[in-house]
Amino acid sequence: MKLSLSRRAQMTPASPIRKLYRYADAAKQKGIHVFHLNIGQPDIPTPREFFSMLKKYAKGVVPYAPSSGFPKVIEAWRTYYRHLGIRLSAQDISITTGGSEAIYFALLAVADPGDEIVVLEPVYTSYVIYAKMFGIKLVPVTLNIRDGFHLPSHKALVGAITPRTRAIVICNPSNPTGTVFTKREIDIVAGIAKERGLFIIADETYREIVFTKKKAISFLSLAKVRDNVVLVDSASKRFNMCGARIGCLVSRNKSIMASVLKFSQGRLSSPFLEQLAVMPLLRNSGQFTHHLIHEYRGRRDAVIRGLSGIPGVSAYSPEGAFYVIVGLPVKDADHFCQWMLQKFHYHEQTVMLAPAEGFYVTPGKGKNEVRIAYVLSAPKLSHAMMILRRALEVYIRAVH
Repeated sequence: MKLSLSRRAQMTPASPIRKLYRYADAAKQKGIHVFHLNIGQPDIPTPREFFSMLKKYAKGVVPYAPSSGFPKVIEAWRTYYRHLGIRLSAQDISITTGGSEAIYFALLAVADPGDEIVVLEPVYTSYVIYAKMFGIKLVPVTLNIRDGFHLPSHKALVGAITPRTRAIVICNPSNPTGTVFTKREIDIVAGIAKERGLFIIADETYREIVFTKKKAISFLSLAKVRDNVVLVDSASKRFNMCGARIGCLVSRNKSIMASVLKFSQGRLSSPFLEQLAVMPLLRNSGQFTHHLIHEYRGRRDAVIRGLSGIPGVSAYSPEGAFYVIVGLPVKDADHFCQWMLQKFHYHEQTVMLAPAEGFYVTPGKGKNEVRIAYVLSAPKLSHAMMILRRALEVYIRAVH
């Protein structure tokens, strides 16, 4: 009898961020330098204090950590939030293996197979992948590049809700768009969730990286949705330690946290040493994050300047995070991204982007769009945009 995989395995989509890596690796084998703008892996050094804490550990054995995290690490997260004006108890926080696991646990806690969750598309790909794995239906509210991917209207969001809806997902600042939602938009989401009895899965991983005068508003600061909010957070981006895999899930809803504890016990423990090493960063977060705004604003400006000189490109100036969704003058951005890695180079250099179709739930949306992660220095980004411009010129002549 022939072996067969589960339907879950067959239905789970590949990550648009990583699926072209084999072509990038093949290009590197040929001696071509690849500018990686496909993934949110910044080149900014991880704080020295992180490594100092790792070196101090000399007990000879690396044991399991408590399933919900070390109490002193949870206390460090409480200190971090207290500096933001948010008061939490130790029972409101569970340490996770990166923000991705917090997303995983949040979806498992609020929805069953066949239930619906409203998302603002384009949406971070892990939500799409996990929803497929769990049999959850994502119902998209499509945001538009012309509006900088802000909420279209109260009516559009309400129109996506059905009797099977369990939650609304919002990432603020947004991955993949860089949009920072206004107080009015946050209040719209909160009001609908309160009125309809829905959870809010609020992904606030990029909260420090905002280029406007107004800061990103945390859903944890809204008293009226105290029990509705399930917050996803991570140390990865603000401290440039993506591989350490330390995040947290935060909720004042006791039933949510009791469920998350059971999920955490099932996977035993988050990384032991990394939990210890992140503590000094959380306790003095401003010391390590104050420079990020200036650095990423300069990188954003380099990308937008470079894109502005490319005919047929649609772009906007993102307000936060370090991503921008860009419309290209091509029919199939996925094919173009693969072509750039396989068949194009400029002086032995090329660029890797993330096709944006994988960030949409609606079939066919984002077909001509890419996500650019501005995770390299401004001069490198300017050079990469020049390579992109030349690649488009060659591609349009050759393919179109």
